[in-house]
Amino acid sequence: MNVRRRLISATAVTAATALGLGALSACSSDSAATGNTDKFDVVASFYPMAFLAEQIGGDHANVTSLTEPGQEPHDLEISTKQRAQLEEADAALFLKGLQPAVDEAVSQTGIKTKIDAAGLTTLEDHGSTEHEHEGEGEGEKGHAEEEEHARDPHIWLDPVKYAEVAEGVGKAFEKADPDHAADYKKNTAALVKKLNGLDGDFENGLKNTKTKVFFTNHAAFGYLAERYGLTQEAISGLDPESEPSAARVKELQQEAKADGVTTVFYETLVSDKTAKTLAKDAKLKTDVLDPLEGITDKSRGDDYFQVMEANLKALQAALGAK
Repeated sequence: MNVRRRLISATAVTAATALGLGALSACSSDSAATGNTDKFDVVASFYPMAFLAEQIGGDHANVTSLTEPGQEPHDLEISTKQRAQLEEADAALFLKGLQPAVDEAVSQTGIKTKIDAAGLTTLEDHGSTEHEHEGEGEGEKGHAEEEEHARDPHIWLDPVKYAEVAEGVGKAFEKADPDHAADYKKNTAALVKKLNGLDGDFENGLKNTKTKVFFTNHAAFGYLAERYGLTQEAISGLDPESEPSAARVKELQQEAKADGVTTVFYETLVSDKTAKTLAKDAKLKTDVLDPLEGITDKSRGDDYFQVMEANLKALQAALGAK
């Protein structure tokens, strides 16, 4: 796969910014709704986890998100109400490493079923935004390899990895609520089938393109790029709020010409100033590529699948799909 791997620090990953959960038909942010129902009460950390819980739990689950719409998951502080909410829940579904406050709160609760999505698939280090030129920094590279680097948490943007997580969540639900195990198994199979179909759409849709390189506001699409043989070049690394160096901007301008890049992608919920400035200076187009960290009225779709299909169309247009 044509993925440029670069080393990143644990601090950089910890600083990864994500945006909050939007409306879900079966998902509530009201703490009073959790632990007081006759359903299987699940507290999810943010949108991608809540979506899985909703799809797999179906009519048997009452899903609540800790992250409000528009809220940055990484910066989430757990309130006293939310701690009580976790204590009363039947299960907690979270992605360890993305939201430290959630990790701490879950570890301190007596909740029996704690489902860490990061443990249901393999997380990888997709590196920083800086180039590694041949013969350059060999000593630094050797030293860096000895360090423990945090992993890219954006597993939900790869349908295959998201399906792996879904299967693990389904099994956890079956074990925690055996009375409805058959339905959880059925719902999980249906979700995985749909995710496999989405994977096929991306594979076929991105198989034959004029270029394989795309520019993004922040490095959320490493897994997607690796899955479909693309190269992600991020302006601001894993933190969409960080400012790129002048050297990085110049590097991207040069690369745009060399690799036939046509578009700079930005996100609707994060400032597009840097992306649009780069696009203007390099005479490139701009478009939205949604990291799906939350659904809002600005999203190009009402749920995970609709937004992912919109992302595919945007990539096809930018990469010159044939």
